[in-house]
Amino acid sequence: MKEEQNDSQKKANKPTDTNKPKFNFYWIYGVLAIVFIGLQLLNFDSATESIEKGKLMELLQNQDIQKIDLVNKEIAEIFLKPESKTKYKKDEKGNGLTSNIGGPKPDYTFQIGSIEQFEQFVQTAQEGKSPVIYVNNINRRNWGGEIIGWILPVLLLVGVWFFIMRMMSRGGGGPGGQIFNIGKSKAQLFDKNTNVNVTFKDVAGLEEAKVEIIEIVDFLRTPDKYTKLGGKIPKGVLLVGPPGTGKTLLAKSVAGEAHVPFFSISGSDFVEMFVGVGASRVRDLFKQAKEKSPCIIFIDEIDAIGRARGKNAATGGNDERENTLNQLLTEMDGFGTNSGVIVLAATNRADILDRALMRAGRFDRQIYVELPDLEGRKEIFEVHMRPLKLDPGVDKEFLAKQTPGFSGADIANVCNEAALIAARHGGESITKQDFMDAIDRIVGGLEKKNKIISVSEKKVIAFHEAGHAAVSWLLEHAHPLVKVTIIPRGKSLGAAWYLPEERQLSTYEQMMDEITATLAGRAAEQIIFGKISTGALNDLEKVTKQAYAMVTYYGLSKKLGNVSFYDSTGQQEYAFNKPFSEKTNVIIDEEISQMIEGAYQKALKILSEHKEGLETLASQLLEKEVIFGEDLEKIFGKRPWKKEELTATKSLNTTVPALPVVEEGKDIIDDNNTSTTLSN
Repeated sequence: MKEEQNDSQKKANKPTDTNKPKFNFYWIYGVLAIVFIGLQLLNFDSATESIEKGKLMELLQNQDIQKIDLVNKEIAEIFLKPESKTKYKKDEKGNGLTSNIGGPKPDYTFQIGSIEQFEQFVQTAQEGKSPVIYVNNINRRNWGGEIIGWILPVLLLVGVWFFIMRMMSRGGGGPGGQIFNIGKSKAQLFDKNTNVNVTFKDVAGLEEAKVEIIEIVDFLRTPDKYTKLGGKIPKGVLLVGPPGTGKTLLAKSVAGEAHVPFFSISGSDFVEMFVGVGASRVRDLFKQAKEKSPCIIFIDEIDAIGRARGKNAATGGNDERENTLNQLLTEMDGFGTNSGVIVLAATNRADILDRALMRAGRFDRQIYVELPDLEGRKEIFEVHMRPLKLDPGVDKEFLAKQTPGFSGADIANVCNEAALIAARHGGESITKQDFMDAIDRIVGGLEKKNKIISVSEKKVIAFHEAGHAAVSWLLEHAHPLVKVTIIPRGKSLGAAWYLPEERQLSTYEQMMDEITATLAGRAAEQIIFGKISTGALNDLEKVTKQAYAMVTYYGLSKKLGNVSFYDSTGQQEYAFNKPFSEKTNVIIDEEISQMIEGAYQKALKILSEHKEGLETLASQLLEKEVIFGEDLEKIFGKRPWKKEELTATKSLNTTVPALPVVEEGKDIIDDNNTSTTLSN
């Protein structure tokens, strides 16, 4: 490898012959211009005046013609006598004018039809005249036209050939170049000549992930520190996490900090409609990387080519995506050496990746980039607030508490929306209220105060939201209310915001209290109006998913016991049958129904006992349209339960897997009288 690099350096340092002229594509245009000018000169005699038959008869009868040349049996060239030129061409100075190429220039030309008729006409016009002028037959070749007719097609072919070669050498400057470079890698190279402004200082809330990434950068900067003990530098690092948590941003910071060549490409850039293109691009990418090693290759959204093989029978035996993956597997840990090249990849669907790609020796490390906790959100707010002009009353810790479950991208959006809202209102700085409005705008949508709602519907909405707020306040494990409103937002007619607890584990009692609070909206309608509406559609969807997860995933059912049908590998989507029998399915349905019905009866009981407080809360909501947790405290008193303080621990790091369960959030009755719960 070093010998090849030395040879390439010698070739690069070899002086070039500067005196040797280089071919320029514009020379072809110059040659075509010269040929065109020559053609015009060859046809210079075409400017000679053409005469009619009567004028020709007059010239013949007056004996003013010196000679007549019949060229190629088509055109008759008329030459006048020297003394007759001044008679017919008074404006012409000088005699014996010649063309630039041929002999003497004719004075007139005459287009003949038939040779016999023309000769008969000349003889008839000169009857009784002496001496008689006879027609001279001349065969003259048009050298210019013949040369152009022969050389022009050749020049066109040569021009097209040079154009194609030029596009190929440019590396895909146009559609033609893309055809000849379709097997080349589309990776974007960032090196010392490229200014990458993102550094580790711009990445907040990912301290654990950042530690491992910094170590990868240290591998490339000081490899001897690790290899002197016999260790090997990891070949691949996989960033896994939900969307918006900062995986791509973390990779950008590596490009800004590593100070080594950094190739960035998306997984979808490998796959084309042509067979073999993906594998060819993988080979070309690693070839370039080996030439610039040590370096980093970053493949964003690697699941586009890394999906598990053999799962889709419809693609047949020649799947382009699988061929690309096979080539990637070979390049990362194949027979050939691949030292000095680290592959950094990102995905939010690690469960569908091929096992061969995930094994040690290819992606040696998997870094989980999770949603930020309270401290992480505070740090992310600090990063995104740097360019903002803030009011002194803005509290980052308060905003971090108001945004549980927000990703880094969500927090960046909150800061941007707050700046836009402040500018819309003409403020000179961004206030705390602007941030709160931005959070409401992102979670619930834009306010629509002019939406037409009937009085009866507005009353139903008020009691529905009051029911949620009251039960969540009165239950120990339900999330406390922050704000509830009946002002329409987006497609919704009312909304309630809750403050979820920062917890990693959930108990049966906690989950049941959440289901009870979710069903409290419909329970309030039943108690006050004696009938229910369609406004609880999404409430029912939410509690059904929650109860299903409790029974089938978490093993919280008394009848089924400690059994879980959750597949953490993600392969269950390819199964044709359920992992349980029909008898078990009946038990699951019964358990889910009993859980939901029990929670609904509990909500009815709580609201019946506090019916007066429910009516007071609903009346205040109809009057003010927006009420806060302080208003509930005045009606129902303080909550007797205190939150446990959050503590960091290293001994217990197992978290509940991400499941299709809507947990803490806010309830919204939309304009279809359906309830929508948006998770925070």
